[in-house]
Amino acid sequence: SLTDSPVILKILQNWVPRVSHYFDKEHYTYVGHQIVIQESIEHLGAVVWPGALALSQYLESNQEQFNLKDKKVLEIGAGTGLVSIVACILGAYVTATDLPEVLENLSYNISRNTQNMDIHKPEVRKLVWGEDLDEDFPVSTYHYDFLLATDVVYHHTALDTLLSTMVHFCKPGTVLLWANKFRFSTDYEFLEKLCNIFNTTILAEFPESNVKLIKATVREN
Repeated sequence: SLTDSPVILKILQNWVPRVSHYFDKEHYTYVGHQIVIQESIEHLGAVVWPGALALSQYLESNQEQFNLKDKKVLEIGAGTGLVSIVACILGAYVTATDLPEVLENLSYNISRNTQNMDIHKPEVRKLVWGEDLDEDFPVSTYHYDFLLATDVVYHHTALDTLLSTMVHFCKPGTVLLWANKFRFSTDYEFLEKLCNIFNTTILAEFPESNVKLIKATVREN
């Protein structure tokens, strides 16, 4: 139910002042590591949105509740890769996915920020919501402990396929963590649909940023 009272949090200013003069690089610090993210102004998926900051912060602060060590984690709509990088640092086996045109920047950020660490090597793969899921990610082979999604719901036409993608990957035992800035009625309608399918809890709210962090799991009969 959504009746449990969520924790009220503030997105901390985890980025450090830029030393470089390039407009396209942001420096963050999570789990004791400085993370440098290259953004791209060409694609919405290549900018760090507030949901990614909120989820990164939450995963860092709640490692006992959500222990990612040696867990299989899939991020959909990974964008710049910040959340996937944080999950890697926390010890997860990470697969970061997004649209083909975002993958180059995503791969660059992930490899650059994880290459010299003693962690599981992350994987970057193409995933178009609702397309070729049974072929590319057959349920018999792919089972994830965590499905991560940040700011995937906004004013776009792929909300139904996004939902079907979440359903495809959320099996018994999978925890979906979805952080989103709530701006439009469509965002709340999507949340309502999610609640109709999954057991859903709002874990945290970041009122200053209008971000909600939602946990969803499969209803087991």
